[in-house]
Amino acid sequence: MSTLRALRLRPLALLALMTLSLTACNDAAEQEEKAPPSQVRVETLAVQPLAISTELSGRILAPRTAEVRARVAGVVLKRVYREGSDVKQGDVLFLIDPAPFKADFDSARATLAKAEATLYQARLQEQRYRELVDDKAVSRQEYDNARAAFLQADAAVGEAKAALERARLNLGYATVTAPISGRIGRALVTEGALVGQGETTPLATIQQLNPIHADVTQSTRELNALRRSLRAGELQQVGRDQVKATLIQDDGSAYPLAGKLLFSDISVDPSTNQITLRSEFPNPDLDLLPGSYVRVRLDQAVQPQGISVPQRAILRDSAGVPKVLLVDQQDRISERQVTLGSAQGDRWIVSEGLAPGDRVVVEGLQHVKAGDQVQVDEQPSATAVAQHNGQ
Repeated sequence: MSTLRALRLRPLALLALMTLSLTACNDAAEQEEKAPPSQVRVETLAVQPLAISTELSGRILAPRTAEVRARVAGVVLKRVYREGSDVKQGDVLFLIDPAPFKADFDSARATLAKAEATLYQARLQEQRYRELVDDKAVSRQEYDNARAAFLQADAAVGEAKAALERARLNLGYATVTAPISGRIGRALVTEGALVGQGETTPLATIQQLNPIHADVTQSTRELNALRRSLRAGELQQVGRDQVKATLIQDDGSAYPLAGKLLFSDISVDPSTNQITLRSEFPNPDLDLLPGSYVRVRLDQAVQPQGISVPQRAILRDSAGVPKVLLVDQQDRISERQVTLGSAQGDRWIVSEGLAPGDRVVVEGLQHVKAGDQVQVDEQPSATAVAQHNGQ
């Protein structure tokens, strides 16, 4: 009898358990439905003039470089300058033994004196014969000989003067001076070295370092694309003197002193199909040294009606296609693919895909997906921030 009662109670127990389970599920569903929407921060886009910048690679170069060389043969007696110091044009750098050049100078001076004495004698004889030939006291042939001797003596004086000047120059070259002002490097010879024997021996190198040049290269494809955009009116030309140059250092930070574009080369390197652009930067503390690899950002044009978004707002799918999350008027999330231009600081310039007034999600992207209802926290637009900073 008890067994029969137990069999009758078992379906009732199962029904009760099912009822409790359904009730718990409904409560969980209601709690999930009542969960607040995710909060995101958006930026409302607006058009503004944007600088179209290009980041290029290159090397630091000294504007002027002079190799100090021995112009006469001799033995180095002394190095006068301090290695690694700043020198001015005309400063004495090396002293070469001047004794042989002093002897040559004295010999040339004596030769000049002898030639001048001969000229004096020839001049007097030519003057006397000129008076006598008119009185027919001497023949015309004798006067012509005296006149020729005078001209030869005059030429010998000119030759002796040139030899004396050459000897004076060689004596001066024994004192090696700086051809330009700048920073001088290590000495390439030491005292006692024989220099200039059969060739002009390099002694040291001087480089001007302030201001300093940065030569970068840009492909003709990029340059032609920029020119097409300028001709189509999509971009505005920036005057060459107004092109801003920013140097990016090894650690990724910007060099604190702004530079300017000097010129673009007129020929293309046939091996790389690239053109060289030279910019100039102040270098008062000599932080930039020749030969260093650098990157330079050039603002080559201006987009008068440009749109940009923060770099953190850009997502990429598995194929690497960039996209953004937008919030519509009903505060729901949607996705949109975009076409990116160049980077401007911490923002991307968007060439296609977005319009003024679009609300782009800039924070909270990882917590939402397309179709989600969200709670919006409005962030000031880039234009408003720029206007506020300019005040």
